Amino acid sequence: MLTETCERLLDGLSNYLDGELPAELRAEVERHLATCENCQAVVDTTRKTLLLYHGMPQPGLPPEARERLYKSLDLSEYLPPDK
Repeated sequence: MLTETCERLLDGLSNYLDGELPAELRAEVERHLATCENCQAVVDTTRKTLLLYHGMPQPGLPPEARERLYKSLDLSEYLPPDK
């Protein structure tokens, strides 16, 4: 069952995992995690998912798609010169 503390923790989960919480809030989250198995599971699963995602090769954008995208965003000046 989610408590008010759980909901607040989950609202700031990205900031917690990215290390962007102020020290006081980080300590509060860690105190909560020490006693809440549900939130521990959510944090662990999210952390593992992020690690897997960041470890995957990033797909490249095909040159034709890049050209269409840049032109539609009026960023043609950033395209490599034609060969």
